[in-house]
Amino acid sequence: MNYQRTILPNGLRVLTIPMPSFESVTAMAIVAAGSRYETRKNSGISHFLEHMAFKGTEKRPSALDISTLIDGIGGEFNAFTGKETTGYYIKSSSSHVELLLDVLSDMLQNSLLKEDEINKERGVILEEVNLYEDTPARKIGDVYERLLYGDTPMGWDISGEKDVIKKLQRKDFLSYLSSLYSAHNTTVVLAGGISQKKAVSLTEKYFGKMKKFDTLRYNKVVETQKKPALYVKEKKTEQAHISLGVRTIPLSHKDRYPLSVLSAILGGGMSSRLFHEVREKRGLAYYVRSSSDHYKDCGSFASTAGVDPKRVEEAIEVILEQYHGISSGLKQYSISSKELKKAKEFLKGHLVLELEDSKSVAGMYAHQELLEGEIKNPNEIIAQVNKVTVEEVEEVARKYFVNSGLNLAAIGNFPNGQKFEKLLKL
Repeated sequence: MNYQRTILPNGLRVLTIPMPSFESVTAMAIVAAGSRYETRKNSGISHFLEHMAFKGTEKRPSALDISTLIDGIGGEFNAFTGKETTGYYIKSSSSHVELLLDVLSDMLQNSLLKEDEINKERGVILEEVNLYEDTPARKIGDVYERLLYGDTPMGWDISGEKDVIKKLQRKDFLSYLSSLYSAHNTTVVLAGGISQKKAVSLTEKYFGKMKKFDTLRYNKVVETQKKPALYVKEKKTEQAHISLGVRTIPLSHKDRYPLSVLSAILGGGMSSRLFHEVREKRGLAYYVRSSSDHYKDCGSFASTAGVDPKRVEEAIEVILEQYHGISSGLKQYSISSKELKKAKEFLKGHLVLELEDSKSVAGMYAHQELLEGEIKNPNEIIAQVNKVTVEEVEEVARKYFVNSGLNLAAIGNFPNGQKFEKLLKL
């Protein structure tokens, strides 16, 4: 799978990923604008704006006008907000690609942002916040990052604070748009049954007049942790949720691939170490998984589980035992060549499955363009995974599984959450 990259005169980047066997195409516009660019006064506006983009434009004045148009071609459309990017996409038959770019460009450049629509959508956003609060399995990731990054934009929830959401007005959205939604800060990706020539021509037609201006910059993460840290969100739940991990590295660091393999060994799939030790062997949890996550200037490795509240301490001990065993080079925890191969095949197999969806392909290339500074084709990513050795995996375990970067976040009915502090030792 190959791609073509074009930069329009206004600085907007166009990526075309032809997938000749596909009858469909995904058009995605993604902006380097996310919640880490926010302030206390507009926390949650990145996500709120994502919703408002679908609420009407000058050309299509209502949400119904937009949805009727996309439904009328059998397409699907949605958007997503992260801490570093916000994306909008429409997927349909490739015969409708011009309409997709027309609608996307219209939403990004000509949204009406009517006060009455803002007020209506405000209620939707507040209910989405309530949904996350009532879904601890989803919320635990936010709690963990709050522990890592504290009371900063990187530590705040992407969905925002209720008190702030209630006060956001049209002028706040216009100000935010004029600080980040520049042409040179935007990438348009077309993946599927389309040629580069057509993709570039149509993108220039609909995005070529998008304005370019100096954009807002984020404050870099400053990490000063020197000892294990704990954050407990007290909540009455039937199941306790924990996320136990360490600080690691930014997205472009060379240790990224060994850490990915380590995450697959520990918590990738039903044959992983933690799934076997925590769930199958001891029956401590319903779900348990590990992930290696990275931003432009920081990252973390964490194992997350939904646990029997009466046995949380045991689950924490089992996870730490695995961390310590690998990082200390204890023989019974050593990684075999067979285990290494399985972890690599797990990662490569999941990547191949993602490549069957043009939306996933568009997202993968867009994020690389905006956040990584270079683009790797899937075969190059697979080659990087294949190169990882047992020694490299064990080295990253030694390097990052250390007391000074250890963090435990928990959600549950733990009025005396400090009891977990004595367990935090590697």
